[in-house]
This record gives sequence, structure tokens and C-alpha cells, in this order.
Amino acid sequence: MGLFKAATSSIGGGLADQWLEIIEPSDMGQTTVMTKGVAVRKDDKRGSNKKGTKDVITDGSVIHVYPNMMMLLVDGGKIIDYTAEEGYYTVENNSAPSMFNGSLKDAVAETFSRFKFGGVTPQKQQVFYINLQEIKGIKFGTSTPLNYFDNFYNAELFLRAHGTYSIKVTDPILFFANAIPRNMDQVDISDINEQYLQEFLTGLQASINQMSADGQRISYVPSKSLELSKYLSDALDDSWNELRGMEIVSVAVASISYTDDSTKLINMRNEGAMLGDPSVREGYVQGSVARGMEAAGKNDAGATTGFFGMGMGMNAGGDFLNQASQSNNQQIQQNQQSQQHSAGGEQWTCPKCGQENTGKFCSNCGEPKPAPAAAAKIEMKCSECGEVVDLSNGVPKFCPHCGKPFKAIPLD
Repeated sequence: MGLFKAATSSIGGGLADQWLEIIEPSDMGQTTVMTKGVAVRKDDKRGSNKKGTKDVITDGSVIHVYPNMMMLLVDGGKIIDYTAEEGYYTVENNSAPSMFNGSLKDAVAETFSRFKFGGVTPQKQQVFYINLQEIKGIKFGTSTPLNYFDNFYNAELFLRAHGTYSIKVTDPILFFANAIPRNMDQVDISDINEQYLQEFLTGLQASINQMSADGQRISYVPSKSLELSKYLSDALDDSWNELRGMEIVSVAVASISYTDDSTKLINMRNEGAMLGDPSVREGYVQGSVARGMEAAGKNDAGATTGFFGMGMGMNAGGDFLNQASQSNNQQIQQNQQSQQHSAGGEQWTCPKCGQENTGKFCSNCGEPKPAPAAAAKIEMKCSECGEVVDLSNGVPKFCPHCGKPFKAIPLD
């Protein structure tokens, strides 16, 4: 069995009219992964319904292969020849397989040798086309929450996610042999996606855990589709390429939502982080006092009774509130002083008038800031090599010039 190239697609339009019958792919949509070849007669309209036309390939049949497609010539379920190069081909049963790889890797030829048909006279030959374009818009969603350990919140969280991903066939022969159901004339990705979707979600969970371990904020994942695609490729591509000849191309997460319990935990952690700021804590203290006064004024027994009750409560808890407020204000002042110190530089005392300053000049008398005193330079010679060694930072155990135990001798 052999395929002989009769014409390229660029000149095949006029030449095709000379043939009475050409094998063309049936409908190939954006999510179609495989479709059967059907015979189109000279008088048929291109793109018309080809159902019921002849699909058994005979000696001398002409096959049309479009760009980004792999054509498989199959006999009894076994692949007997293929081509990934666009053009028009004639079939000759008495020739050896042609195996035009096109832009695909040579590994496709190795796969062919494992699945090829051999030694039997052809009985029923059919043509199938594999889509080599990126299959986009495959939807995914987590029916049950995925759990992962969030390094940012230091807790195990549960989330739901949905979006789309895309795949591409890298080894069409392996894909046809292991992923395409038999006795089907056309296969859409939705027809075979149930198993792959479960594997994808397992890979998604592993990828999210790894991203969190690497320091990525999972709540930012919807804006990091490229990074997530790389993590999923690492998780799935080896097994998918080896078993089915396909790989992940891209992943787009539309949204991520946490379960109610995880949301409460996140909010609690965020509030705890906010309360680490003394100004926020002081706002809570003053807010509590204000809310208490407002509630006392609305007391049904009268404002006087309400304020009296509030006074008793304040006496009981006043020490705590006062201590908390004092602690907050002290920390606020310390932070402000620290910020001023950082902004203004190191404090220094003017040697002329004794004023404390942080700038380059004295704010009282205008005296410039004294230059830092240079460290006294101490130099001695090495007793072994005679080289001068600086001892300002201490005496070395070994001479930095000759590497021998250092013994100092005075300079000449």
C-alpha cells in the first residue's frame, strides 16, 4: 500500500476537476478530533452533505489532505499508511507505505510500526482525518471542592474552580489507536472527555498544591493562567503523551471560590493580620466605647439608667480598655518615631551647640554634620613573606598573601 502525491493544495483546485471522485474529510469543526473521509463526486457541491457516499478506498483513489490534518488509511481497524502533508494523493495497493510525516516528529513513524497492518490483502479500506489544530474551549468545573494546603494562610483550604482548557494531538497514530472509539465516523472532544476531565481535575489539584508550596497566592490564579498551564503540563503531559499522544496547551481559570468554612477562616486570618496594626486596634477600642454610648442612649429605661449601667460596665472593664488604649498609643508613637528615624537618617549631636539633629546640618546653629571618624589603620609585616597586612579589623590567623601562620613584625 502506498500514497503518491499527485498535486499540492495550491494547484490542486483545477487539477481536482479532472478526477471523477476525491476522498475529502467530512465535517471538521473546531472541537472535532477525528472525522471520516467520504467520497465526493465531480458533480457534488463542495461542503454539501456527504452522507451515503462511497467510503471504501480502491486502487487509484484520490485523497485530499488539508493543512493541520493527519490522514490515516485504515484497513479493518489497522493503519496501513498515513500522511501529514497537505495535498492530493493517489492510492496504489502494490506499493510500500509512504509515511509522510510532515511537521510531526519522527516518533510518529515508530508508533506506526507498532500499529501497522501487514501481510493480508486489503479488504475494506477507509480514510480517517485527525485534527492537528489546538482543540480549544474544553470546559471544566469542580463538582466537589478541591483541598490544598495554603502556605500564605498556613491552613488547609477548600475551593471550587471553573474555566476552560485546550489540548493538542502530538502523536495522531497513538491517539487514533488508544483514544478514538471504534465504529464512529466522527468524534468530538466531548464524546471522549469524561475520563480526561477527571484526570485533568486531579492534575489541577496537584498543580494548585505545588503552586502554593512554591509561594504563589492561589487567590491570584485566575490572573496567572500561563503559570498554571506550565504546572498542569508538568503534571499531565508525560502520561498523556505516552498513553494517548496528546498534551495540555493552555488553561484559563474563569473564577475561584472558597467554601463557606474556608472563607470564614480566611476572613479570621485577615482580621488577625489587621489587628496587628496598633492604629486599627485603637480604632476597635474607640468604636466599642462609641457603640456602648449609643446603646446607652437608646435604653428603654431611660438614658440616665443606660448611662449609669454603662458606667458600671466601664468601671468593671475600664482598666482593660485603658490599658489596651495606652498600649496601642505607645506602639503608634514608636512606629511613628521609627518611621521618622528611617526617613531622616541617624541622629547626631551638634559638637558646637549640643542640638540633637537628623539632617546634614544642625537645625539650631547651621553647623554641618561631622564626618564619621576614620578607623585607625594598623599595619604590620608578615614574618614569612614580608608583605604588609592591615590589622584594623583584627589579626588574621594566616597571612592573606602567603597562606602561612601569621606572625607580625613591625614595619621598617
